[in-house]
Order: sequence, then structure tokens, then C-alpha cells
Amino acid sequence: MSLARAVNLPYKVTTVSGAEQLSYLHGQLTQDMNLITEQNFLWGGHCSPKGKLWGVFRIFKHQQCFMLLGSDAEIDASTRELKKYGVFAKVDIEPLSNAKVVGIHSPKLNNVCDLLGLTFTEQQTACDFGDNKALKLDDERLILIVSDSYDFPAEIELSDDPNTFIEAGILAGEPQINEQNIEEFVPQMINLQALNGISFKKGCYTGQETVARMRYLGKNKRAMYIVQGASTTPVEESDLELQLGDNWRRAGKVVHQVFNSTTNTYSALAVLPNDTEQSAQLRAKNSPEVTLNILPLPYSLDDQ
Repeated sequence: MSLARAVNLPYKVTTVSGAEQLSYLHGQLTQDMNLITEQNFLWGGHCSPKGKLWGVFRIFKHQQCFMLLGSDAEIDASTRELKKYGVFAKVDIEPLSNAKVVGIHSPKLNNVCDLLGLTFTEQQTACDFGDNKALKLDDERLILIVSDSYDFPAEIELSDDPNTFIEAGILAGEPQINEQNIEEFVPQMINLQALNGISFKKGCYTGQETVARMRYLGKNKRAMYIVQGASTTPVEESDLELQLGDNWRRAGKVVHQVFNSTTNTYSALAVLPNDTEQSAQLRAKNSPEVTLNILPLPYSLDDQ
């Protein structure tokens, strides 16, 4: 019996290197880049001048470079914009080549770490192993950035089905935006502040005025919710509708979703009005037979 399953994830990594990598990213991303070390990863967003997200990322350091980990659509959009302004700074911005992003989800994560030679202290969420990098998401999940030639021990089964791993991230309320929603939401609309992904003390960065206005003037009226329901087939990406009596009206947009064929369960992250009741009944507009319930978020949206 295998100890755990490793799955190839549909994510990319962009590397930012060069003498001015810290100052450049500090002026571009929502996170305080001074807080990122070789031993941790932090969430951060990359906004347009209007404060709308090109992408939201796990940010970490490896081999003296900053690295941004996100979905294909987010990395493509953000890399394009970072390069546009990067010509005025001493930075090199390139995709991480000859590497793959792998997820491990196991209740025996300590045993997996021992097997792979990973060491995390209580405060650490990132570590090196050889020329590779490991990010610890919680007590059951890892993301590994490894070379294409890396061989996993025989005790770890390899799989090409990432859905169970993606489902766990959705149920943890970890934001991701799809290609249709690039440059549509400000960071608070996908709960980035709840994951300590926005610094309100670091000073100016691209889009900062809009993000600050949302916080201090109470302008934000939307938040990201976890929704889930039974389905026998994958659900076409669509808007969500809210039941009001016998009628249905538009409620919000799905930004990330997954279908678990083993349990016949559809799970998604959706941006809805932030006064939406937990008991609200929703459905997928393009698949009205799929009714959805709102699940509790594993973190608070209250401003700290």
C-alpha cells in the first residue's frame, strides 16, 4: 500500500531575479515582500492600476529568487504585466523551466516529510530539499516544485488526476481566479486579506489606492464563498443564481471549480454579495439541476 499520492498540478511558477527584485515586487504586489524568506511562503495579489487582480499567488523564495505560484491564466497575465514595467528595473522575469508542480494530500503527512527529507519547524511553511522546494499548506497537504527528472520514492504513488487535491484547496477557501475573471475583482473580493495577503502598512504599490479605499471606506460589497452540491457530471463554468421565493436571480460568479467523480460532488469558489446568508439556496445558471449550498469559510472575513 502506498503512503501517499502525488499528483501533477495545473499550476505554473514565474521567477523574478536580479539586483532589484525585492524593491520591484514590493512596488507591484499586495504583500510586504520583506516578510518572505527561504522558510516561508505568503499569499499576495498583483493588481492593475485600477486595483483589479491579474492574479493571486503563493509567493516564496528559492535559490536567491522570488517565485510566484499560480494557475496558468494568472501566471500568464501577471508575467506579461510584470515584464511590461520590469524593463525599467534590474530584474529578470522568466517562467521556471524544467520543473513541475506536484501536490501531495495525505493524513500521514509527517511520514511523507520524513520519507522525502523535508523539515518544517512550527513556524516554517517552506523548505528546500536538494534543488527542489516544498510548501506546507496545512497538516495534510504539500506543494512540491521539483525538477522534471525528480524521482519519487516507491512508497509514493503517482497520479495525473489533481481533482481531489484541488477540491481540498477549494474547501480551504484558497483563492484562484480563472481566465474569464482576470482583472475583474479587487483583492478583498476573493478574501485575500483573510489570508494575510494584503499589507496595509507597506506603502504604495500598483492598485494600492483602490485596495485601501475598500478597507477604510467600506466600499467592498462582495466576498468569496465556498459552495458545494451533488452532481453526476462536471458542471459547465457559469454564473450562480439565488433562489428568492419561487424565482431565481443572478447572484455572482464562479472563479474556481472542480468535480469529484468519486463522490459525485461539485465544489466551487464564487464571488457573491458579502451579505449573502449562509442558508441561501443557489444553483448553477448553466446547469440549473445542480443546487448548491454555502459552506462555512475556515477563516474570518472581519478586519483585523
